[in-house]
Amino acid sequence: MAKDKKQSKTKVILLRVLAVLLLVVGLVLVFNKQISDQMISHNQTKAITTLTVKKISENKKKKGMFDFSKVKEVDLNQVVKAKSNQDAYAIGALAIPDVNMYLPIMLGMSDAAMTTGGGTMRSDQVMGKGNYPLAGHYMTAKGILFSPLEDTKLGQRVYLTDLKKVFVYKIYMKKKVNPYAVYLVDNTQESIVTLITCADGGVNRWAIRGSLIKTEKATSKNLKVFKLS
Repeated sequence: MAKDKKQSKTKVILLRVLAVLLLVVGLVLVFNKQISDQMISHNQTKAITTLTVKKISENKKKKGMFDFSKVKEVDLNQVVKAKSNQDAYAIGALAIPDVNMYLPIMLGMSDAAMTTGGGTMRSDQVMGKGNYPLAGHYMTAKGILFSPLEDTKLGQRVYLTDLKKVFVYKIYMKKKVNPYAVYLVDNTQESIVTLITCADGGVNRWAIRGSLIKTEKATSKNLKVFKLS
């Protein structure tokens, strides 16, 4: 009799533990997107507010990942890994004030880079020279990663900085393209910025381009546009 009671009590405990685990798993699944969004927002804010000239110089020497085929959709696991800053090297900052977009520019397109900011798409690209293409994930939560690009308009300004100079671009093109429009990444004679993110649920891509209209030495005044602190 005592043995049966002990077994019954153990069974009840195990069932309760299982119920708690199922509840936790259920909550994670339900709030997975919200958790990811919050963590991504924290990652991008941390990366942009801790930028220094020294850190940018060191990060530019790192090895980035530029294989488009390895870029995956955002999931919670990637975001958690990015939080530890593995393979996420910030080399500048991007701002489009008209759509409330403020992001770190990351070296390459690794999972960590792409869940932190906008990733450079060629190993040889130089800010302010030729075509400077950046790719970023489109998130349904406005203000996170490249989601604000959908709201940009022709004539708006795009600002880039490496903390030594500030580059100001004027948007002259905004259109949807197919995922195979790799020509957008190619270098150009003219100095432009190209920003690419998903459109139509990933079926197409938004492509925004701006022409360089001004280059200035970075100062405490003109760096305020990036909200670095």
